[in-house]
Amino acid sequence: MSGTKEEDRKGSSEWREFFWNPRTHELMGRTASSWGLILLFYLVFYLFLAGMFVLTMYIMLLTLDDYKPTWQDRLATPGMMIRPKGDQLEITFSVSETESWDGFIQNLNTFLSPYNDSYQVQTNDNCPPDQYFIQEDSGEVRNNPKRSCQFNRTMLEECSGISDRFYGYSRGQPCILIKLNRVIGMLPGKDGLSPYVTCGAKKEDSDNMGLLAYYPPNGTFNLMYYPYYGKKAQVNYTQPLVAVKFLNASLNTDINVECKINSNTLADGSERDKFAGRVSFKLRINDK
Repeated sequence: MSGTKEEDRKGSSEWREFFWNPRTHELMGRTASSWGLILLFYLVFYLFLAGMFVLTMYIMLLTLDDYKPTWQDRLATPGMMIRPKGDQLEITFSVSETESWDGFIQNLNTFLSPYNDSYQVQTNDNCPPDQYFIQEDSGEVRNNPKRSCQFNRTMLEECSGISDRFYGYSRGQPCILIKLNRVIGMLPGKDGLSPYVTCGAKKEDSDNMGLLAYYPPNGTFNLMYYPYYGKKAQVNYTQPLVAVKFLNASLNTDINVECKINSNTLADGSERDKFAGRVSFKLRINDK
């Protein structure tokens, strides 16, 4: 027993001496000068790494343009989105139950508020249609901020929320707004032909969708809203919209709808994204 206690004391003494040796003034086996040299080495080493990182970031930032991306890796055809989005791109409501579609109305009112005619007249230009609104820079002189063309809410006619503040939902004739995702510098048409939207039901639902009405007429995204120059260069840009009104869709049944963009310059879909240039959603109108 005494031998075991003596070994324990010896082991404890060795650990204490390793941590701090009062005879050699070593901390964990190193003198103060040794620790100082190690800390100095790592300080210089990490300062060097930080300097290299800062220099690399500085050089990279010198290659960037505040108004236009230096490199633009994008799909040949932009994506599309609808408003209101609903839950998981599902628009389901009951005509007789106001609370089932009231959220859609609020969503559309909020989304369309920047499109009010009074605001558009104050901030944007009345542009000639069917031609691009090109605003070139003059060499190194920036033509910023760039102007934008008016897209007035009244252009959506029966889907503007003005003549019918319920956007047709109270009568079982809902309006769905479609927008094309913004892509800097995109030219979506040529020869004066604007891209346009068409919607159709999936094969199994083709008899249930009924007639459609498009606003603006023919469901076009007019060329005058392109090219888009970016959020910073074109601060008042108003994205063009197409409204689709379902006039006599079947009640109490699911209708799977697909809307797509048609253009003589944009590719029809993409191998990288089968939903490029199109959007699919489910519509269900319930009634007693």
